[in-house]
Amino acid sequence: MDKKVLIADDSQLFREVLERIVNAEKGFTVCASVRDAYAAANEVGRQKPDLVILDIEMPGMNGISFLHSLLPQYAVPVIVCTSHRAAASKALKAGAADFIPKPADNPDDFMQFRQTLVQAMKSALILRSVECNGVVYELKRRTETPRRSAGGEIILIGGSAGSTEALPELLKMLDENRRGADLPPIAASLHMPSGYTKIFAQRLDGTLGLRVKEAENGERPKRSSVYIAPGSKHMRIAADAKGCFLSVAEGAKISGHCPSVDALFESAAQVEFEKVIAVLLTGMGSDGAKGLLKLRESGARTIGQDQKTSLVYGMPKAAFELGAVEKQCALENIAGEICRLLKG
Repeated sequence: MDKKVLIADDSQLFREVLERIVNAEKGFTVCASVRDAYAAANEVGRQKPDLVILDIEMPGMNGISFLHSLLPQYAVPVIVCTSHRAAASKALKAGAADFIPKPADNPDDFMQFRQTLVQAMKSALILRSVECNGVVYELKRRTETPRRSAGGEIILIGGSAGSTEALPELLKMLDENRRGADLPPIAASLHMPSGYTKIFAQRLDGTLGLRVKEAENGERPKRSSVYIAPGSKHMRIAADAKGCFLSVAEGAKISGHCPSVDALFESAAQVEFEKVIAVLLTGMGSDGAKGLLKLRESGARTIGQDQKTSLVYGMPKAAFELGAVEKQCALENIAGEICRLLKG
């Protein structure tokens, strides 16, 4: 289902520019395009948009006043887009999710504006609340997917090209950073063929203080243990009345791979934990990007390996461009960030 976007700007020309950008982006559609705040208020009540793109200077009521009246009644992410750069602080204080200056009249500025707006649209939809003049409002959602509760915490890791070297480094640093304390269970899905994952897990198990093993269907993950998805099988997170367990089974390729990182991440997004931390390591393609976005939308903390330390900046880049990455980190800093999030 496409996310509905309401545009409010007194310039017909610029409304048309915004409409083209929004409608060209997969997953978004313009539900209404109006020239003033009063018409916008009517359309909000009628269309129930998922996102609003708002100008500041409009006839009748300006954008700041509109935010003050809108958010207490219908909390929705609002991206303020205006030529008045000085209004940024007022707009953000009034509850805007983001502030983007309108582009100058040259192609380079327009392309930068388009990229910035698309990224802001994706990021705004992940927000769970906005603050208007010191009052926090929970954002409206058209649908809520029921999730089975598992309790506890879990760390999820995915990767492809280069990740068979990156994962051992990450686990070694996690082992050192934990300083003898227990870690949540760790489930990792890498693009590896059958026959190699068991040997890979055994080698890691012999060199780390963490227990590392190839995942088995139906087993319940334990703390300070790492579970590697078997080659040519998908590993998913599931839950029943007793809590979390691993589902491991053969299946068709998902996002071009088996095991698939998307399969792991998307399954975990359907289970409610006290805390989920998901990491997307170096790898080619885009597997894991959509799943990471679903995790972030469900409340997980998400990390992507940065370009500088990635052997192939494909999967983490796709996730970042989708708005799924909360924080990009160099490989050597990911363990520290995980530990910080666990304490927070």
